[in-house]
Amino acid sequence: MDDCVVDCAVYVGGERTVGHLSHQAALEEVRRRGTGFCWVGLYEPNDRQMESIATTFGLHELAVEDVVHAHQRPKLERYDDLVFLVLRTVQYLEHGRLTGVSRIVDTGEIMVLVGSDFVITVRHGEHTGLAGVRHMLEDMTERLALGPMAVLHAVADHVVDTYVDVAQRVEQDIDAMEQTVFTPNRKIEIEPIYQLKHEILEFRRSVNPLAAPLQILVSPAGDVPKEIRRYLRDVADHHTHVADEIAVFDDAMSAMIGASLAKVATQQNSDLRKISAIVALAAVPTMFAGVYGMNFEHMPELSWTVGYPLLLTLVATVCVGLFVVFRVKRWL
Repeated sequence: MDDCVVDCAVYVGGERTVGHLSHQAALEEVRRRGTGFCWVGLYEPNDRQMESIATTFGLHELAVEDVVHAHQRPKLERYDDLVFLVLRTVQYLEHGRLTGVSRIVDTGEIMVLVGSDFVITVRHGEHTGLAGVRHMLEDMTERLALGPMAVLHAVADHVVDTYVDVAQRVEQDIDAMEQTVFTPNRKIEIEPIYQLKHEILEFRRSVNPLAAPLQILVSPAGDVPKEIRRYLRDVADHHTHVADEIAVFDDAMSAMIGASLAKVATQQNSDLRKISAIVALAAVPTMFAGVYGMNFEHMPELSWTVGYPLLLTLVATVCVGLFVVFRVKRWL
C-alpha cells in the first residue's frame, strides 16, 4: 500500500468487508461482486503516487493535477461520470493576547472524487483528518448503504460543522476586541485589529465559495440520490448561516477600525493640546529671561531693590493663571 494511502476498504450494503486491500484489489473486489463501493483515503499524494491511483480509477488528468498541487478554491466539477468536489478546511488556532502577528485560523483542503462504485478522499493539511468521519459512517450502515455520495455528504457536513465551531470562536475574539476598543481612556493598538480582520478575510475566502457547489448538489436536476440531497440541504443551510455570520464579522471589524482610528486621532489631539499647554507655560519665563538677559545698561527695574522678586512673582502669577485656564479647558 502506498505511503499516501491512509485507509482503503470495500463497503457492501453499508458494511465494511474484512481485509486490508490495495486500491487496485479493492476496486477489483467491488466490480467482481457487482455491488457496493470502495473508499480510498489519501494524504498529500505526489505525482508518482497519484499516477497509480489515476490509472486504476480512470481519473481525468485535470482532476489529478488539482489533487496533487492543491491550493484550490472550493468548487464542484464533473468529468463524465466523476464528481470532483474541493472543500477548504479551517481550524481555529488557540492564542493568548491578540497582536499584530497573531494567527487565528489555519486552512487546509479536502478533495472528494466520486464515481459510480468508488470514492476517493484526498487531504492536505495536518488538521484535516477524516478517521472520525469514516468511523461514524461505519456505525450508520443504512446511510453508508446509499453509496459513494453518502461519503461526500458526510465529508461536507464535517467540514461545515468545523466552520460553525470556528465562527463561534472568532466571535469571542471580536467581542473581546470590541471591549478593548470601546473602553474609555484605554490606549488603542491598531495592528491587532487589522490582523483580526485579515484572519476573518481568510476565513471568508475558505467558506463563501462553497455556496455554489452545495447549491448544485442539492438541485433536483443533478444525479445526487434524493435521500442524500435532503441531508445536503441541511449542510447548505448551515453553510449559509456561517456565511451570514462572517459578513456580520466583517462589518463589525470595519466599524471597529473606524472607531479605533477616530479614537487614535482623539488621543493624538489630546497629546498635542498637552504639549501646546506645556510649551505655553515654558514660554513665559523664557520670554522674561530672554529680555533681561540682554546686555543693555538702561533697563527698567534694574536699580529697584524689589525688581527681582517682583519679576519672579509676575512670572509665577502668569504661569499659574495659564495653568488654571488649561486645567479648566482640560488641556492638562
